[in-house]
Amino acid sequence: MRDAAAEQRDLAGEKRDAEAARRDAVAEDRDAIADARDRARRDQGSAKDEARRDRGRAADDRLEAKEDRDRAAADREAATEDRHASQEARQANTLDELTGVYRRRAGFVELEREIVRARRTHEALALAFVDVDGLKAVNDAQGHAAGDRLLRQVADELRAHLRPYDLIIRYGGDEFVCVLPGMDAPHVAERLASVNATLSSTPASASVSFGVSDIRVTDSLEDFVARADAALYEERARRRPDL
Repeated sequence: MRDAAAEQRDLAGEKRDAEAARRDAVAEDRDAIADARDRARRDQGSAKDEARRDRGRAADDRLEAKEDRDRAAADREAATEDRHASQEARQANTLDELTGVYRRRAGFVELEREIVRARRTHEALALAFVDVDGLKAVNDAQGHAAGDRLLRQVADELRAHLRPYDLIIRYGGDEFVCVLPGMDAPHVAERLASVNATLSSTPASASVSFGVSDIRVTDSLEDFVARADAALYEERARRRPDL
């Protein structure tokens, strides 16, 4: 709605500018007529009076043209504010406020597009289901503020080790889904191992568990995610059975 309002304000600004230009043109015509009357001076009294009236009307036209331009500038400023508000609203609906990654619903819209693109181009597409190890224990022992810091840290490390165009989606409380176009599961696993190496070197000695799947021809979005989720639990059971 705000985008539509911004477009309407832009159109109003353009119309006001056009009206201002028309008024300026009228004012110039009136000045030209006044100059001609001054030069002619065939009827000294009436010509001078008419010239003064023409110049007065020209001044009025210029004043109205200025007011039109001021209103056009106000319309454009309001349109800019509408666009900023629209962008902020989109971000609020699209990005998770804690971690800055995609919310689940918005992220899955992008994931669906990546699946369609991968099928069209026959390129690889891998998906990782990532779970933050021990988040509940951190929340219970240190409080939810500490748990929030851990989630932000994991999101930051995912961004640092993945590419700018890879998708990072907050799936649930302690779960993320990462989507990497043009990459297969073994290479994704290497990147996430690097994330774990970095996390383990922090004072919190954090870690994530993950499972990775490659897209299949018959996969629905749900199938693609579920297979990575199943791989996550297999990996977690193998690597850290205590979690």
